Amino acid sequence: MLLRQYGIRFGIMAALFGTLAGCSEKAPKKAPPATPPGGVARQTDAPGSEQRKASPEEIADMTPPGDAADSSPADSETEPSVDLATDAPPEGPTVPTPATPTEPAPASANQVLLGSAELTAGIPGDDGPLSVEEIHAWLDQPENHEVLEIELPLGLKAGGYGKDLAQTAPLTRAKIELGRQLYFDTRLSADNTVSCATCHAPDEGWARHTQFGEGIGGQKGGRNSPVSYNRIASGAQFWDGRAASLEDQAVGPIANPIEMGHTHDAVVTILQGVEGYRLQFERIFGSDKITIDDVGRAIAAFERAVVTGPTPYDYRGQLEPFLKLTEEDFADDAELKQDYETRLAEADAHPMSESALRGRNLFFSEKINCAHCHVGANFSDEKYHNLGVGMDRPEPDLGRYNVTKDDKDRGAFKTPTIRNVAQTAPYMHDGSQKTLLEVVEHYQKGGTPNPSLSPKIVKLVLSDQDKLDLVAFMEACTGEFPEVQPGRLPE
Repeated sequence: MLLRQYGIRFGIMAALFGTLAGCSEKAPKKAPPATPPGGVARQTDAPGSEQRKASPEEIADMTPPGDAADSSPADSETEPSVDLATDAPPEGPTVPTPATPTEPAPASANQVLLGSAELTAGIPGDDGPLSVEEIHAWLDQPENHEVLEIELPLGLKAGGYGKDLAQTAPLTRAKIELGRQLYFDTRLSADNTVSCATCHAPDEGWARHTQFGEGIGGQKGGRNSPVSYNRIASGAQFWDGRAASLEDQAVGPIANPIEMGHTHDAVVTILQGVEGYRLQFERIFGSDKITIDDVGRAIAAFERAVVTGPTPYDYRGQLEPFLKLTEEDFADDAELKQDYETRLAEADAHPMSESALRGRNLFFSEKINCAHCHVGANFSDEKYHNLGVGMDRPEPDLGRYNVTKDDKDRGAFKTPTIRNVAQTAPYMHDGSQKTLLEVVEHYQKGGTPNPSLSPKIVKLVLSDQDKLDLVAFMEACTGEFPEVQPGRLPE
Protein backbone atom coordinates (compact mmCIF):
# COMPACT_ATOMS: atom_id res chain seq x y z
CA MET A 1 0.00 0.00 0.00
CA LEU A 2 2.85 2.39 0.84
CA LEU A 3 4.46 1.74 -2.53
CA ARG A 4 1.15 2.45 -4.21
CA GLN A 5 0.73 5.73 -2.32
CA TYR A 6 4.25 6.86 -3.21
CA GLY A 7 3.58 5.93 -6.83
CA ILE A 8 0.38 8.00 -6.86
CA ARG A 9 2.16 11.01 -5.35
CA PHE A 10 5.09 10.74 -7.79
CA GLY A 11 2.71 10.55 -10.73
CA ILE A 12 0.79 13.59 -9.50
CA MET A 13 3.95 15.66 -9.09
CA ALA A 14 5.24 14.69 -12.54
CA ALA A 15 1.94 15.58 -14.16
CA LEU A 16 1.68 18.76 -12.13
CA PHE A 17 5.11 19.97 -13.20
CA GLY A 18 4.29 19.52 -16.86
CA THR A 19 0.98 21.36 -16.47
CA LEU A 20 2.23 24.34 -14.47
CA ALA A 21 5.23 24.88 -16.73
CA GLY A 22 2.80 25.90 -19.48
CA CYS A 23 4.91 23.89 -21.85
CA SER A 24 4.73 22.30 -25.23
CA GLU A 25 6.68 19.25 -26.31
CA LYS A 26 9.02 21.39 -28.36
CA ALA A 27 10.16 24.19 -26.10
CA PRO A 28 13.21 26.05 -27.39
CA LYS A 29 16.12 26.45 -25.04
CA LYS A 30 17.16 29.87 -23.79
CA ALA A 31 20.19 31.65 -25.19
CA PRO A 32 22.35 34.40 -23.65
CA PRO A 33 21.25 38.05 -23.80
CA ALA A 34 22.42 40.57 -26.33
CA THR A 35 24.26 43.83 -25.83
CA PRO A 36 22.65 47.23 -26.26
CA PRO A 37 23.44 49.83 -28.93
CA GLY A 38 23.62 53.51 -28.12
CA GLY A 39 22.01 56.59 -29.09
CA VAL A 40 19.66 59.76 -28.74
CA ALA A 41 18.40 63.77 -29.71
CA ARG A 42 17.19 66.07 -27.20
CA GLN A 43 17.57 69.54 -25.90
CA THR A 44 16.97 70.57 -22.34
CA ASP A 45 18.08 73.25 -19.93
CA ALA A 46 18.45 70.71 -17.13
CA PRO A 47 21.83 70.73 -15.37
CA GLY A 48 24.38 68.46 -16.95
CA SER A 49 22.43 68.14 -20.17
CA GLU A 50 23.89 67.84 -23.63
CA GLN A 51 22.42 67.66 -27.09
CA ARG A 52 22.63 64.41 -28.96
CA LYS A 53 20.79 62.66 -31.77
CA ALA A 54 18.27 59.93 -31.19
CA SER A 55 19.10 56.57 -32.69
CA PRO A 56 16.45 54.89 -34.87
CA GLU A 57 15.94 52.29 -32.14
CA GLU A 58 15.23 54.90 -29.46
CA ILE A 59 12.91 56.87 -31.69
CA ALA A 60 11.03 53.68 -32.56
CA ASP A 61 10.97 52.18 -29.10
CA MET A 62 9.49 54.32 -26.33
CA THR A 63 11.34 52.45 -23.65
CA PRO A 64 10.57 52.98 -20.00
CA PRO A 65 10.95 49.69 -18.11
CA GLY A 66 9.44 47.15 -20.44
CA ASP A 67 8.88 43.72 -21.76
CA ALA A 68 11.94 41.64 -22.32
CA ALA A 69 13.55 39.08 -24.53
CA ASP A 70 16.33 36.76 -23.44
CA SER A 71 18.06 35.64 -26.56
CA SER A 72 21.20 35.45 -28.58
CA PRO A 73 21.56 36.75 -32.13
CA ALA A 74 20.41 33.30 -33.22
CA ASP A 75 16.63 33.17 -33.53
CA SER A 76 14.88 30.35 -31.72
CA GLU A 77 14.00 28.79 -35.08
CA THR A 78 17.41 27.11 -35.03
CA GLU A 79 17.47 26.16 -31.36
CA PRO A 80 17.30 22.50 -30.29
CA SER A 81 14.10 21.51 -28.50
CA VAL A 82 13.60 20.24 -24.97
CA ASP A 83 10.73 18.22 -23.58
CA LEU A 84 9.74 19.98 -20.37
CA ALA A 85 7.67 17.00 -19.28
CA THR A 86 10.85 14.99 -18.74
CA ASP A 87 13.72 17.50 -18.57
CA ALA A 88 14.48 20.08 -15.92
CA PRO A 89 12.24 23.16 -15.73
CA PRO A 90 13.27 26.20 -17.77
CA GLU A 91 15.57 28.36 -15.73
CA GLY A 92 15.17 32.10 -15.44
CA PRO A 93 17.94 34.21 -16.98
CA THR A 94 21.03 34.94 -14.95
CA VAL A 95 21.07 38.55 -13.83
CA PRO A 96 24.41 40.20 -14.65
CA THR A 97 26.67 40.83 -11.68
CA PRO A 98 26.20 44.46 -10.59
CA ALA A 99 28.76 46.90 -11.93
CA THR A 100 31.06 48.75 -9.55
CA PRO A 101 30.63 50.09 -6.98
CA THR A 102 29.69 46.67 -5.63
CA GLU A 103 26.54 46.60 -3.53
CA PRO A 104 27.17 45.76 0.12
CA ALA A 105 25.36 42.49 0.80
CA PRO A 106 22.86 42.82 3.66
CA ALA A 107 23.51 40.64 6.64
CA SER A 108 20.69 38.13 6.81
CA ALA A 109 17.87 36.66 4.79
CA ASN A 110 14.14 36.10 5.15
CA GLN A 111 11.52 34.54 2.94
CA VAL A 112 8.86 36.51 1.11
CA LEU A 113 6.32 35.80 -1.61
CA LEU A 114 6.86 38.05 -4.61
CA GLY A 115 3.66 39.88 -5.44
CA SER A 116 2.98 40.54 -1.75
CA ALA A 117 1.67 44.02 -1.03
CA GLU A 118 4.23 44.38 1.77
CA LEU A 119 6.90 44.88 -0.91
CA THR A 120 5.14 47.42 -3.12
CA ALA A 121 2.60 49.30 -0.98
CA GLY A 122 5.10 51.93 0.14
CA ILE A 123 6.41 53.10 3.50
CA PRO A 124 3.51 52.96 5.98
CA GLY A 125 2.01 56.27 6.99
CA ASP A 126 -0.48 58.93 6.01
CA ASP A 127 -0.95 59.93 2.39
CA GLY A 128 1.35 62.64 1.15
CA PRO A 129 5.06 63.09 0.54
CA LEU A 130 7.58 61.12 2.58
CA SER A 131 9.26 63.20 5.25
CA VAL A 132 12.91 62.82 6.15
CA GLU A 133 11.80 61.58 9.59
CA GLU A 134 9.67 58.82 8.04
CA ILE A 135 12.54 57.75 5.80
CA HIS A 136 14.97 57.69 8.75
CA ALA A 137 12.56 55.52 10.74
CA TRP A 138 12.14 53.14 7.78
CA LEU A 139 15.88 52.84 7.22
CA ASP A 140 16.51 52.24 10.93
CA GLN A 141 14.54 48.98 10.85
CA PRO A 142 17.09 46.16 10.34
CA GLU A 143 14.58 43.85 8.65
CA ASN A 144 14.31 46.30 5.74
CA HIS A 145 17.95 45.60 4.86
CA GLU A 146 17.83 41.82 5.07
CA VAL A 147 18.33 39.93 1.83
CA LEU A 148 15.02 38.44 0.80
CA GLU A 149 14.71 34.76 0.07
CA ILE A 150 12.09 35.01 -2.65
CA GLU A 151 9.29 32.65 -3.49
CA LEU A 152 7.25 33.01 -6.67
CA PRO A 153 3.47 32.64 -6.86
CA LEU A 154 1.76 29.52 -8.17
CA GLY A 155 2.30 29.35 -11.92
CA LEU A 156 5.50 31.39 -12.16
CA LYS A 157 7.03 29.22 -9.47
CA ALA A 158 7.46 26.38 -11.95
CA GLY A 159 9.96 28.49 -13.92
CA GLY A 160 12.50 28.72 -11.11
CA TYR A 161 13.19 32.37 -11.95
CA GLY A 162 15.48 34.55 -9.84
CA LYS A 163 17.46 31.74 -8.21
CA ASP A 164 20.74 33.66 -8.43
CA LEU A 165 19.48 37.06 -7.30
CA ALA A 166 20.71 36.74 -3.72
CA GLN A 167 24.28 36.58 -5.08
CA THR A 168 24.06 38.85 -8.14
CA ALA A 169 21.41 41.48 -7.35
CA PRO A 170 20.10 40.94 -3.81
CA LEU A 171 16.57 42.14 -3.11
CA THR A 172 15.76 43.92 0.14
CA ARG A 173 12.63 45.72 1.23
CA ALA A 174 14.54 48.99 1.37
CA LYS A 175 15.90 48.63 -2.17
CA ILE A 176 12.51 47.64 -3.60
CA GLU A 177 10.90 50.63 -1.86
CA LEU A 178 13.54 53.01 -3.25
CA GLY A 179 12.89 51.59 -6.71
CA ARG A 180 9.16 52.12 -6.24
CA GLN A 181 9.73 55.78 -5.47
CA LEU A 182 11.97 56.27 -8.50
CA TYR A 183 9.52 54.39 -10.78
CA PHE A 184 6.74 56.87 -10.04
CA ASP A 185 8.84 60.05 -9.75
CA THR A 186 8.47 62.52 -12.63
CA ARG A 187 11.62 64.31 -11.46
CA LEU A 188 13.50 61.76 -13.55
CA SER A 189 12.26 63.57 -16.67
CA ALA A 190 13.60 66.88 -18.00
CA ASP A 191 10.28 68.73 -17.68
CA ASN A 192 8.99 66.91 -14.57
CA THR A 193 6.02 65.38 -16.42
CA VAL A 194 7.05 61.80 -17.25
CA SER A 195 7.86 58.84 -15.02
CA CYS A 196 8.35 55.14 -15.74
CA ALA A 197 4.67 54.72 -14.85
CA THR A 198 3.61 57.16 -17.58
CA CYS A 199 4.05 54.40 -20.18
CA HIS A 200 3.80 51.46 -17.77
CA ALA A 201 0.86 52.26 -15.53
CA PRO A 202 -0.35 49.77 -12.90
CA ASP A 203 -3.99 50.56 -13.69
CA GLU A 204 -3.42 49.79 -17.39
CA GLY A 205 -1.81 46.38 -16.93
CA TRP A 206 1.63 47.89 -16.30
CA ALA A 207 1.53 49.06 -19.91
CA ARG A 208 -0.56 51.72 -21.71
CA HIS A 209 -3.74 51.35 -23.72
CA THR A 210 -2.31 53.58 -26.44
CA GLN A 211 -0.64 52.47 -29.64
CA PHE A 212 2.64 54.16 -28.73
CA GLY A 213 4.20 55.51 -25.56
CA GLU A 214 4.27 59.27 -25.05
CA GLY A 215 7.25 61.17 -23.66
CA ILE A 216 8.04 64.76 -22.79
CA GLY A 217 6.39 67.37 -24.97
CA GLY A 218 3.88 64.82 -26.26
CA GLN A 219 6.50 63.06 -28.39
CA LYS A 220 5.71 59.54 -29.57
CA GLY A 221 7.86 56.67 -30.70
CA GLY A 222 7.02 53.88 -33.11
CA ARG A 223 6.62 50.95 -30.72
CA ASN A 224 3.97 49.93 -28.24
CA SER A 225 4.85 50.21 -24.55
CA PRO A 226 5.77 46.69 -23.41
CA VAL A 227 4.77 45.43 -19.97
CA SER A 228 6.91 45.90 -16.87
CA TYR A 229 5.63 42.90 -14.88
CA ASN A 230 7.22 39.45 -14.63
CA ARG A 231 10.55 41.00 -15.55
CA ILE A 232 12.18 38.59 -13.15
CA ALA A 233 11.59 35.99 -15.87
CA SER A 234 13.67 37.87 -18.45
CA GLY A 235 17.28 38.76 -19.17
CA ALA A 236 17.79 41.02 -22.18
CA GLN A 237 15.22 43.80 -22.46
CA PHE A 238 13.25 45.85 -25.00
CA TRP A 239 11.30 44.53 -27.98
CA ASP A 240 14.61 44.03 -29.79
CA GLY A 241 16.64 42.84 -26.77
CA ARG A 242 19.26 45.56 -27.00
CA ALA A 243 19.69 46.01 -23.23
CA ALA A 244 21.61 43.20 -21.58
CA SER A 245 19.83 43.40 -18.23
CA LEU A 246 16.89 44.95 -16.41
CA GLU A 247 19.36 47.30 -14.70
CA ASP A 248 20.61 48.55 -18.08
CA GLN A 249 17.11 48.94 -19.42
CA ALA A 250 15.80 50.81 -16.38
CA VAL A 251 18.02 53.83 -16.99
CA GLY A 252 17.75 53.91 -20.80
CA PRO A 253 14.52 55.94 -21.03
CA ILE A 254 15.93 58.66 -18.75
CA ALA A 255 18.36 59.71 -21.49
CA ASN A 256 16.05 59.08 -24.43
CA PRO A 257 15.09 62.51 -25.84
CA ILE A 258 11.57 61.44 -26.77
CA GLU A 259 10.90 59.77 -23.43
CA MET A 260 12.25 61.43 -20.29
CA GLY A 261 14.65 63.70 -22.19
CA HIS A 262 17.23 64.03 -19.41
CA THR A 263 20.87 63.06 -19.07
CA HIS A 264 22.06 60.57 -16.49
CA ASP A 265 24.33 63.19 -14.91
CA ALA A 266 21.45 65.65 -14.59
CA VAL A 267 19.20 63.08 -12.90
CA VAL A 268 21.94 62.10 -10.45
CA THR A 269 22.40 65.79 -9.56
CA ILE A 270 18.68 66.20 -8.95
CA LEU A 271 18.44 63.09 -6.77
CA GLN A 272 21.55 64.11 -4.83
CA GLY A 273 19.73 67.32 -3.93
CA VAL A 274 16.77 65.49 -2.37
CA GLU A 275 17.67 64.58 1.21
CA GLY A 276 15.23 61.69 1.37
CA TYR A 277 16.79 60.08 -1.70
CA ARG A 278 20.34 60.81 -0.56
CA LEU A 279 19.71 59.07 2.77
CA GLN A 280 18.28 55.97 1.09
CA PHE A 281 21.02 55.58 -1.51
CA GLU A 282 23.70 55.91 1.16
CA ARG A 283 22.14 53.33 3.48
CA ILE A 284 21.25 50.85 0.71
CA PHE A 285 24.32 51.09 -1.53
CA GLY A 286 26.96 52.22 0.98
CA SER A 287 28.11 55.43 -0.70
CA ASP A 288 27.31 59.09 -0.17
CA LYS A 289 27.51 59.58 -3.94
CA ILE A 290 24.48 58.54 -6.00
CA THR A 291 25.31 56.86 -9.31
CA ILE A 292 23.15 56.09 -12.32
CA ASP A 293 24.07 52.42 -11.90
CA ASP A 294 22.49 52.44 -8.44
CA VAL A 295 19.40 54.18 -9.84
CA GLY A 296 19.09 51.28 -12.30
CA ARG A 297 19.59 48.69 -9.57
CA ALA A 298 16.85 50.18 -7.44
CA ILE A 299 14.29 50.44 -10.26
CA ALA A 300 15.13 46.89 -11.38
CA ALA A 301 14.60 45.61 -7.82
CA PHE A 302 11.11 47.13 -7.74
CA GLU A 303 10.21 45.71 -11.13
CA ARG A 304 11.32 42.23 -10.11
CA ALA A 305 8.82 42.44 -7.27
CA VAL A 306 5.95 43.13 -9.69
CA VAL A 307 4.68 39.69 -10.71
CA THR A 308 1.35 38.20 -11.69
CA GLY A 309 -0.54 36.11 -9.20
CA PRO A 310 -2.07 32.66 -9.78
CA THR A 311 -4.61 32.42 -12.59
CA PRO A 312 -7.61 30.19 -13.27
CA TYR A 313 -5.31 28.25 -15.62
CA ASP A 314 -2.84 27.64 -12.76
CA TYR A 315 -5.52 26.56 -10.29
CA ARG A 316 -6.99 24.17 -12.85
CA GLY A 317 -3.53 22.85 -13.67
CA GLN A 318 -2.70 21.94 -10.09
CA LEU A 319 -6.04 20.15 -9.74
CA GLU A 320 -6.05 18.07 -12.91
CA PRO A 321 -3.63 15.30 -11.84
CA PHE A 322 -6.01 14.56 -8.95
CA LEU A 323 -8.99 14.19 -11.29
CA LYS A 324 -7.51 10.92 -12.51
CA LEU A 325 -7.62 9.39 -9.03
CA THR A 326 -10.42 7.24 -7.61
CA GLU A 327 -11.99 6.94 -4.17
CA GLU A 328 -9.79 3.92 -3.62
CA ASP A 329 -6.69 6.08 -4.10
CA PHE A 330 -7.84 8.43 -1.35
CA ALA A 331 -9.10 5.73 1.01
CA ASP A 332 -5.89 5.20 2.99
CA ASP A 333 -4.34 8.63 2.51
CA ALA A 334 -6.08 11.42 4.41
CA GLU A 335 -3.33 13.91 3.51
CA LEU A 336 -3.77 13.23 -0.20
CA LYS A 337 -7.52 13.68 0.09
CA GLN A 338 -7.11 16.97 1.97
CA ASP A 339 -4.72 18.19 -0.71
CA TYR A 340 -7.27 17.30 -3.38
CA GLU A 341 -10.09 19.07 -1.57
CA THR A 342 -7.99 22.21 -1.13
CA ARG A 343 -7.07 22.33 -4.82
CA LEU A 344 -10.66 21.62 -5.83
CA ALA A 345 -11.88 24.55 -3.72
CA GLU A 346 -9.28 26.86 -5.24
CA ALA A 347 -10.18 25.80 -8.78
CA ASP A 348 -13.89 26.27 -8.04
CA ALA A 349 -13.16 29.76 -6.71
CA HIS A 350 -11.20 30.64 -9.88
CA PRO A 351 -12.99 28.65 -12.59
CA MET A 352 -12.02 28.21 -16.22
CA SER A 353 -15.01 28.32 -18.58
CA GLU A 354 -15.68 25.48 -20.99
CA SER A 355 -14.60 27.82 -23.77
CA ALA A 356 -11.30 28.51 -21.99
CA LEU A 357 -10.69 24.78 -21.49
CA ARG A 358 -11.24 24.16 -25.20
CA GLY A 359 -8.94 27.09 -25.95
CA ARG A 360 -6.25 25.63 -23.71
CA ASN A 361 -6.40 22.36 -25.60
CA LEU A 362 -6.05 24.22 -28.89
CA PHE A 363 -3.21 26.39 -27.56
CA PHE A 364 -1.09 23.35 -26.71
CA SER A 365 -2.24 21.19 -29.62
CA GLU A 366 -0.14 20.08 -32.58
CA LYS A 367 -2.77 21.73 -34.78
CA ILE A 368 -2.17 25.22 -33.40
CA ASN A 369 0.91 24.89 -31.15
CA CYS A 370 0.95 28.44 -29.79
CA ALA A 371 3.22 26.97 -27.14
CA HIS A 372 6.01 26.59 -29.66
CA CYS A 373 6.93 30.19 -28.71
CA HIS A 374 4.64 30.96 -25.76
CA VAL A 375 6.32 28.36 -23.61
CA GLY A 376 7.39 27.88 -19.99
CA ALA A 377 6.00 29.25 -16.77
CA ASN A 378 5.84 32.79 -18.16
CA PHE A 379 4.51 31.65 -21.56
CA SER A 380 7.44 33.09 -23.49
CA ASP A 381 10.53 31.57 -25.08
CA GLU A 382 12.16 35.03 -24.63
CA LYS A 383 13.35 34.91 -28.24
CA TYR A 384 12.68 36.86 -31.41
CA HIS A 385 10.43 36.00 -34.34
CA ASN A 386 9.23 37.68 -37.51
CA LEU A 387 5.42 37.46 -37.59
CA GLY A 388 5.14 39.78 -40.55
CA VAL A 389 3.66 42.59 -38.46
CA GLY A 390 4.35 45.89 -40.22
CA MET A 391 6.57 44.28 -42.83
CA ASP A 392 4.30 45.43 -45.66
CA ARG A 393 5.09 49.09 -44.91
CA PRO A 394 7.49 51.07 -47.15
CA GLU A 395 10.04 51.35 -44.30
CA PRO A 396 9.28 48.58 -41.81
CA ASP A 397 10.72 48.42 -38.31
CA LEU A 398 13.47 45.79 -38.56
CA GLY A 399 13.50 45.03 -34.84
CA ARG A 400 16.17 42.57 -33.75
CA TYR A 401 18.13 43.13 -36.97
CA ASN A 402 19.01 46.63 -35.73
CA VAL A 403 20.91 44.96 -32.89
CA THR A 404 22.49 41.93 -34.58
CA LYS A 405 22.74 43.05 -38.24
CA ASP A 406 21.95 39.44 -39.07
CA ASP A 407 19.60 39.17 -42.07
CA LYS A 408 17.57 36.39 -40.51
CA ASP A 409 16.60 38.77 -37.69
CA ARG A 410 14.91 41.27 -39.98
CA GLY A 411 11.53 42.18 -38.56
CA ALA A 412 11.93 39.86 -35.56
CA PHE A 413 10.65 40.89 -32.14
CA LYS A 414 10.56 39.15 -28.79
CA THR A 415 7.77 36.84 -27.72
CA PRO A 416 5.56 38.55 -25.12
CA THR A 417 4.11 36.74 -22.13
CA ILE A 418 0.54 35.47 -22.25
CA ARG A 419 0.09 36.07 -18.54
CA ASN A 420 -2.34 38.98 -17.98
CA VAL A 421 -2.23 39.73 -21.70
CA ALA A 422 -5.98 40.45 -21.63
CA GLN A 423 -5.16 43.61 -19.65
CA THR A 424 -2.46 45.01 -21.94
CA ALA A 425 -4.10 45.96 -25.26
CA PRO A 426 -3.17 47.01 -27.90
CA TYR A 427 -0.89 44.25 -29.13
CA MET A 428 2.26 43.54 -31.14
CA HIS A 429 5.39 45.68 -31.13
CA ASP A 430 3.64 48.44 -33.05
CA GLY A 431 0.32 48.36 -31.18
CA SER A 432 -1.45 47.73 -34.48
CA GLN A 433 -3.80 45.01 -33.24
CA LYS A 434 -6.43 46.28 -30.86
CA THR A 435 -7.90 43.05 -29.51
CA LEU A 436 -6.83 39.49 -28.79
CA LEU A 437 -9.25 38.32 -31.47
CA GLU A 438 -7.32 40.40 -34.03
CA VAL A 439 -4.11 38.75 -32.83
CA VAL A 440 -5.60 35.27 -33.31
CA GLU A 441 -6.81 36.22 -36.80
CA HIS A 442 -3.33 37.47 -37.72
CA TYR A 443 -1.94 34.04 -36.91
CA GLN A 444 -4.85 32.33 -38.65
CA LYS A 445 -3.95 33.98 -41.97
CA GLY A 446 -0.31 32.95 -41.58
CA GLY A 447 1.05 36.38 -40.70
CA THR A 448 2.09 38.92 -43.32
CA PRO A 449 4.26 37.41 -46.08
CA ASN A 450 7.84 38.70 -46.25
CA PRO A 451 11.25 37.14 -46.97
CA SER A 452 12.14 36.83 -43.27
CA LEU A 453 8.82 35.41 -42.04
CA SER A 454 9.36 32.83 -39.31
CA PRO A 455 8.87 29.26 -40.59
CA LYS A 456 6.73 28.69 -37.49
CA ILE A 457 4.08 31.05 -38.89
CA VAL A 458 1.74 29.09 -41.13
CA LYS A 459 -1.92 29.40 -42.04
CA LEU A 460 -4.25 27.87 -39.48
CA VAL A 461 -7.64 26.29 -39.95
CA LEU A 462 -9.79 27.78 -37.19
CA SER A 463 -13.54 28.01 -36.82
CA ASP A 464 -15.12 31.12 -35.33
CA GLN A 465 -15.61 29.17 -32.11
CA ASP A 466 -11.96 28.09 -32.10
CA LYS A 467 -10.90 31.72 -32.21
CA LEU A 468 -13.20 32.68 -29.37
CA ASP A 469 -11.96 29.72 -27.35
CA LEU A 470 -8.33 30.77 -27.78
CA VAL A 471 -9.20 34.26 -26.58
CA ALA A 472 -11.07 32.78 -23.59
CA PHE A 473 -7.99 30.75 -22.68
CA MET A 474 -5.74 33.80 -22.79
CA GLU A 475 -8.22 35.62 -20.57
CA ALA A 476 -8.02 32.69 -18.14
CA CYS A 477 -4.28 33.38 -17.83
CA THR A 478 -5.02 36.54 -15.83
CA GLY A 479 -3.93 36.80 -12.20
CA GLU A 480 -3.95 39.61 -9.67
CA PHE A 481 -1.24 42.26 -9.65
CA PRO A 482 0.30 43.31 -6.34
CA GLU A 483 -1.10 46.34 -4.58
CA VAL A 484 1.16 49.31 -5.27
CA GLN A 485 1.45 52.84 -3.88
CA PRO A 486 2.04 55.33 -6.73
CA GLY A 487 2.54 58.29 -4.39
CA ARG A 488 4.48 58.77 -1.14
CA LEU A 489 7.67 60.14 -2.72
CA PRO A 490 10.45 62.01 -0.88
CA GLU A 491 9.85 65.70 -0.29
